[in-house]
Amino acid sequence: MSCKSLSVYLLLLLFVNGCGPQKKQAEFAGGTFSVCVKSRYLMTQPSMIDDYTTGQILGQVYEGLVSFNPKNLSIQPQLAKSYKIKNNGLVYEFTLRDDVYFHDFGADEDERKLTGEDVKFTIEHACKPDIKNNPSAAYSLVFQDILKGANEFYLGKSDKISGLKIKGNKVTLELIRFDYNFLEKLSQICCAIVSNRFVKDTGTLIGTGPFMILPEFDTAEKITCIKNPEYYMFDSKGNALPYLDTVEFIIESKKLVQLEYFENKKIDIISGLPTSRITEMLDGRSADFQNEPPLLYLHNSSDLRTDYYFFDMTDTRFRDTRVRQAFNLAVNKIKIGQNILRNQYYELGSYGIVPPLKNLFRGYDFENVKKHTYDFNPEKARRLLAEAGYPNGKDFGPVILRFNIDDVHSAVADEFAKQIYAELGITVNIDGSTYERLSNDQVTGNGDIFRTAWVADYPNPESFLQKFAGKYVPKDSNQLSLLNDSRYINPLFDENFEKAIHSTKVIDRRKYFSLAEVELMKDPPLIPLWYSGEMCIIYKNVRNFYFNSLSLYDLRAVYIKEWTKEEYQKFNNKK
Repeated sequence: MSCKSLSVYLLLLLFVNGCGPQKKQAEFAGGTFSVCVKSRYLMTQPSMIDDYTTGQILGQVYEGLVSFNPKNLSIQPQLAKSYKIKNNGLVYEFTLRDDVYFHDFGADEDERKLTGEDVKFTIEHACKPDIKNNPSAAYSLVFQDILKGANEFYLGKSDKISGLKIKGNKVTLELIRFDYNFLEKLSQICCAIVSNRFVKDTGTLIGTGPFMILPEFDTAEKITCIKNPEYYMFDSKGNALPYLDTVEFIIESKKLVQLEYFENKKIDIISGLPTSRITEMLDGRSADFQNEPPLLYLHNSSDLRTDYYFFDMTDTRFRDTRVRQAFNLAVNKIKIGQNILRNQYYELGSYGIVPPLKNLFRGYDFENVKKHTYDFNPEKARRLLAEAGYPNGKDFGPVILRFNIDDVHSAVADEFAKQIYAELGITVNIDGSTYERLSNDQVTGNGDIFRTAWVADYPNPESFLQKFAGKYVPKDSNQLSLLNDSRYINPLFDENFEKAIHSTKVIDRRKYFSLAEVELMKDPPLIPLWYSGEMCIIYKNVRNFYFNSLSLYDLRAVYIKEWTKEEYQKFNNKK
């Protein structure tokens, strides 16, 4: 779609909106925020979303009952104007807003108004298997074993969810057990509310969010989100939100190309610098960071993200713990960190799946986990492999490593293959693909070892450890394994994981989660590579953009405005 077509559409949008009650607009409203993403969204139904990039894009379109505050990740009401927690955390009562409408694509206003029936439809739809008998992400991550009656409804043993009650604008959810993070889980995009009146796939994504995606602005190269003129939120001065006219998600995975776009101001933010250009960007453009007002702002802190490889546990070779331990011991992560990542990480993978953020996860026994993890020790690796019956890799056969192609992941895959062959005598055939294809191959088991990363859905070790919970492995091997990609089952891990999620005290939850991770690393289905600490650079004229450890993009209050020197000095004096 050309810029001219988009401009015409925006004018029409403003004209249509002008026919109704006028909303006060901020004097700086308008403009476009642009960012690169590695792929298009992988699915359109919110209940199925368990992918970060998809959530990043469609999180502008769909909303849930509650949401994360981007400043501090506290929980705030969203489609619910308020909520109450009763009966010692077993009952949640939400009062819906009365001013929320689903996006306008030709339906009458009365049809588009958010009601309790939409919430009921959304949760019931999430708690049904799909046409291939697979569970939704919302059911697996949020409602299964937690919402009263959800399991029976999913299995077809009941025609209603007993713990879900709707009365006017009141929505009540009754839980089977206390869940410390239930509101955080409800804040995930997989729990976003959809309309019970627009259930057909029309090619249009209909949500309640600040932006809309129209088919004509959704291409293979770029997804343009258009301002929702009926959005219900306002700033403290009564100005309508969102401020931006459009948000652009440009599909580009190569970091060097992203940096070119950034330097040419085609995008406003870049996350993760190409390693070959770090010195040039930081030292060569130091004035752009230090001037008053600065042109650029650098953000560099730890994220709730772990990059790792995982084994396909249906491969008989990897069912032997010693083989997986040998692979872990044969990887020189320091070399990868220095030569490929160029120290662009928070810490190398010398712990487990949970990032070692000790200030955030107080009471978590990271030191005990670390005792059972794997530093580079090729001699021990070869000994373990020989004990498993494969001396110097004899009779092991080749291994296929699946990864999505980009500058870093391609270089890491190449280095991993060299190291495994050098230390274990095993040939690793690297098979790069698009992110979309890799995601599909992971859940179908099409490969031997897979590259992936997990970004926490909420700040709790559970969000990482659930990736290896045995209850998420389908009994039918032909079904997709949507959460536990490796199809890993370890009774000792599961026992401690279940103790943790059933504990009512934070100290007990942290204790059992860390014990679960100890068992995970004794019998490792993964190779932790690094914990993310990417450098992010954003143009300083992008206002109200908040960095957070979940990498959430909340763009409702973001706007673009150049700073004057006087204004910037006044702003700094207030801080």
